[in-house]
Amino acid sequence: SQGRYDIAEQMLNKARKAREKALGREDMATLETISLFALVQKDQGRWKEAESLFMQVMETRKRVLGEEHPSTLTSMANQASTYRNQGRWKEAESLEVQVMETRKRVLGEEHPDTLTSMNNLAFTWEYQGHHSNALALMKGCAEARRRVLGEEHPHTLSSLTTVAVF
Repeated sequence: SQGRYDIAEQMLNKARKAREKALGREDMATLETISLFALVQKDQGRWKEAESLFMQVMETRKRVLGEEHPSTLTSMANQASTYRNQGRWKEAESLEVQVMETRKRVLGEEHPDTLTSMNNLAFTWEYQGHHSNALALMKGCAEARRRVLGEEHPHTLSSLTTVAVF
C-alpha cells in the first residue's frame, strides 16, 4: 500500500542522509542505502529519480570497487531495469549484455547472478521483438537453472513458464 511506501521512503531517506553525513558518499553502507531508496522510487514508478540514484551508485562503485565487482554489476543491472521500465530498450540491452558477459567471466556461466542476467536480457530482447534470440537465451537460462537450482526452485519454474509463453 502507498502508506508503507511513504514510510519506507521517509526512513530510507533519513538513513541515507545520516550515512552520507557520518560515513561519506562513497561508503558501501551509504551506497546500499541509496540503492534501497532507489528501489522504492522505482517501485513507485519514479523512474527518473530511481535512474539518477542508481547512476550515482553505479558510477561510485565502478570508481571505488572496479567495473567487475559483484556490487558494481548489481548496480549496473539495477540501472538497466530502470531503462527497461521506461521502454529504453537499447540502453537496457547494452548494460544487460555487459553485466551478463562480465558475470559469466567473473562468477561463472551457471552462477545464479549470471542466470538472472540472462533472464533479464531475454526479456529485453523479447520486448524488442527479437523473439528467436530471446527464446534461445531463456531456454539456456531455464536449463541451467534446472541444473543449478533444481526443478522446483521458483526461478527455475519462472524461466520454464516463460519459455512456454515466449
